Amino acid sequence: MSTNEPHDYDLDTGDDRIIGVAFKWSLIAVAVLLLIGFVLFWVTREKKVAETIINREPVAAPDVLVQEQGQRPEVRFTDIGQETGITFVHTSGATGEKLLPETMGGGVAFFDPDGDGDEDLLFVNSRNWPHQANPNPPTMAFYRNQAGTFSDATKEVGLDVSLYGMGVAVGDIDSDGDPDLFISALGSNRLFRNDQGIFTDITQSSGVAGDEDAWSTSSGFFDADNDGDLDLFVCNYVLWSREIDIELAFSINGRDRAYGPPKLYRGTHSQLYFNQGDGVFVDVSESAGIQVNNPATGNPMGKSLAVTFVDIDRDGFMDIFVANDTIQNFLFKNLGDGRFEEFGASSGVAFDGMGSATGAMGIDVADYRNDGFLGIGIGNFANENTSFYVQQQRDPWQFAEMSNAVGIGSPSRLKLSFGLLFLDYDLDGNLDVAQANGHLENEINEVQPSQHYLQPAQLFWNRGKDATPTFAEVPSESLGDFAKPIVGRGAAMADIDNDGDLDVVFTQTGGPPLLLRNEQATGNSWLRVKLKGTKVNPSAIGSWVELETNGQVQRQQVMPARSYLSQVPLSLTFGLGKAEKISRLEVIWSNGQRQIVTVEGLNREILITQD
Repeated sequence: MSTNEPHDYDLDTGDDRIIGVAFKWSLIAVAVLLLIGFVLFWVTREKKVAETIINREPVAAPDVLVQEQGQRPEVRFTDIGQETGITFVHTSGATGEKLLPETMGGGVAFFDPDGDGDEDLLFVNSRNWPHQANPNPPTMAFYRNQAGTFSDATKEVGLDVSLYGMGVAVGDIDSDGDPDLFISALGSNRLFRNDQGIFTDITQSSGVAGDEDAWSTSSGFFDADNDGDLDLFVCNYVLWSREIDIELAFSINGRDRAYGPPKLYRGTHSQLYFNQGDGVFVDVSESAGIQVNNPATGNPMGKSLAVTFVDIDRDGFMDIFVANDTIQNFLFKNLGDGRFEEFGASSGVAFDGMGSATGAMGIDVADYRNDGFLGIGIGNFANENTSFYVQQQRDPWQFAEMSNAVGIGSPSRLKLSFGLLFLDYDLDGNLDVAQANGHLENEINEVQPSQHYLQPAQLFWNRGKDATPTFAEVPSESLGDFAKPIVGRGAAMADIDNDGDLDVVFTQTGGPPLLLRNEQATGNSWLRVKLKGTKVNPSAIGSWVELETNGQVQRQQVMPARSYLSQVPLSLTFGLGKAEKISRLEVIWSNGQRQIVTVEGLNREILITQD
């Protein structure tokens, strides 16, 4: 072997390196070319795709996955207040001081004090403040219904009374067959006895005036102790005075004075009065257990704005549901011995679905699915869902907050809601939901663009118990004057023109009401039922009517104390849809007695007297 072999080896290695370097640069060149080609390919492809998208016809969004259930009828409402003779304009007393009571009134009642079969109208009014001179102070306004038109009979019936009124309760306190009136107020409340259509103030002798410095709101009559006499529950709001209000100096923009929220005020106790049967009431609030104190401070907890009554567990005794503003709601279980126990938190109705207290205003309760289980609706403050509590099958004292699940939560969230009612506006046999809306601050839009002082009312159509969700909001543009923006407060309904369907009235603070004629033309049948008790209170308040058509059972309760500060008639209106006959009608009187009634014919009113 030559000594040059290693050198030859080195020469061979160098050639390999040269070849490797050349190959490396060849690969890089190829990679660069491929990359350029790849980029050109994608640029060209994107341009083609873009051109394709630009030239493509628009594609419709997929339908919302909501179960179809029937067809919502087109129903419009027309404001007929002025043309039918309603000239009332609510007085709040506001002059710029921004005193909280100016934002809260007032109530309205449909009732028949003269027994002529037509539902008359009472509007509760406030007045100017005592430090403001007014030689002609405003009064309440009573309008007599004359076949669908109204005449002012306020002075004639003795209700030309001036007070800083809030709400109204209707009930036959002396069992003489005609409805009497309780008016709640800032200051002393009033009770008027009805003597054949003329009202006499019996406040002092009756014992229900309340404290002179109290602020009473909603109220209602019911038979708490099952003795046949109507007792009285009165909601009291916050501990308020002009001096306290001015001292708080609340503002929403950092400059100007505004209406202070209830969180800035101390709570109060509501009152329960037992009827002694002789025109005298006794305050049993403390002994009955309806005074709830804050466990942390020992001070009264309640800031109550609305009340209604229902026998939650069907044990024969009426329970009490109270809507509280910014603190937990109360649910008082009637123990049957004159005492009540508060069950709100343990029943699931004290707070919203997140465990927070809401700005609760109006309230109503109904068997909204026709399945025997209750739904409780509560109108709340702006940026809070309308609460909707559904009774659970496993336990009548358990409720679940289901506002979003039933279809009311999200559409109601931006509204500030007061009066709330269940009613069958299209007479299809399913109870719908109406609520009056309106803010407290007329400058609210300046600091919260999503909020407005004037707000349209809302109507939620009930799609039937098997539909998901149960309710669908009716578009404002299809409702006519129902959706006219107002500062909505009280709400009530009645058939003012005797055509079968339910008309609606909304009040507004500092303005005229909306009296809305229902102009539905569905062709649906109906039946109106009025009860007369002989062994229970004559008005049959607290009694239920069950009506069956085509296998569907509807249940409605005689309960005028509903909504916010307001009252509805004693009669019950059942929508029957296309049913041609009633299979069964049964009355469950408030004392538990059951009475089956044979009904011949539809589209009329019947009177049922207790056996």
